[in-house]
Amino acid sequence: MKTTVIIPNYKGIEYIDQCLKSVYAGSVPAEVILVDNASGDGSLELVRERYPQAQIIEFAENTGFSKAVNAGIRAAKTEYVLLLNNDTVIAPKMVEYLERAMDERPGCFSAAARMISLKDHDRLDGAGDFYCALGWAFARGKDKRKDSYLSPDRIFSSCAGCAIYRRELFDRIGLFDENHFAYLEDVDLGYRANIYGYPNWYVPESVVYHAGSAASGSRHNEFKVRLSARNSIYLIYKNMPILQVILNLPLLLLGHLVKLLFFTLKGLGGVYVAGLAEGIGLSFSMEGRSHKVAFRWKNLKNYLWIQGQLWHNMVRRLKG
Repeated sequence: MKTTVIIPNYKGIEYIDQCLKSVYAGSVPAEVILVDNASGDGSLELVRERYPQAQIIEFAENTGFSKAVNAGIRAAKTEYVLLLNNDTVIAPKMVEYLERAMDERPGCFSAAARMISLKDHDRLDGAGDFYCALGWAFARGKDKRKDSYLSPDRIFSSCAGCAIYRRELFDRIGLFDENHFAYLEDVDLGYRANIYGYPNWYVPESVVYHAGSAASGSRHNEFKVRLSARNSIYLIYKNMPILQVILNLPLLLLGHLVKLLFFTLKGLGGVYVAGLAEGIGLSFSMEGRSHKVAFRWKNLKNYLWIQGQLWHNMVRRLKG
């Protein structure tokens, strides 16, 4: 087997059965590791009863997405690891297509599937993640028709809701940053891969159906807004050298101001500001500083590519 499928689970009783059923029905055999974050809703017991072949790692409390998937990655022995949200259903040959894409690109760090809404099969949930000079991360093609973005392409980062990773490269660039807890941890990881010169790829033939917001409950809520705001600041601090921060500062300030206005209109402005303050505090803490990516001149061309993407993706985002 080339691939271990790692499924982080938190209160996944509504979705986990159909998720695992689709995984085990796949044409390519794969190991499965389910990492449970103290769900307490019966989903872990369901997995033990119906899928005894799955390896289980159980935490006594909710440790967050990053720590859960890191535990699975450390336990995996295969060439590739495939992260899969518990609220997904994979299409036939999904794993095969991702493995083939990685085999054909030996220097590639990750490959992302074409994500289609589980609730509306005519609409995309995402065709790769992008990050722009406004400090915004976004799923390309979200809510567009499912037959959009049918060409393979380099992307900024892979959505960890369904993405395959070359396991050995985690030793070079690091695992998911557990300071993130949840949200933007996959963009941070993809950003680091780009700094080190390992691209991320989009594979449209590989299809997964994704419900979305199964753990947090909704698209915009206090938990998600606060953590996303915090992590947006931390992500900038970690990955941008000071000169790049200065270069992008006017756009970053504008982007965060627009977000503040957006969330204020939704009654979440105070939560967003609190998250930004937490992000500043985390960035300048000893723990945050220890995770900052050190600038290396040998990576200069990679930083230049990233900066081009920050500007290009901003235009792409503003055009919709």
